[in-house]
Amino acid sequence: MRKDAAKKAKLYEIKVRGHLGPDRFRAFEKLTITLETDGKTTIAAHIADQAALYGLLVRIRDLGVPLLSVRCLEDME
Repeated sequence: MRKDAAKKAKLYEIKVRGHLGPDRFRAFEKLTITLETDGKTTIAAHIADQAALYGLLVRIRDLGVPLLSVRCLEDME
């Protein structure tokens, strides 16, 4: 991520239903993945802009993983 883009990045938390198997982790290699005890997976990432967020959501959709929530946790400015 470029330095100016990093200044505008926001931390997002995305929850999906089920635990992602090792084969699916490759799609999210630069993100923080947490397998929750309640059977959900949390994906955390600093995302530069709305286009990058939508790109990540498309990747999740393409894996056929049910999306539960998307939250912006902080403004990185």
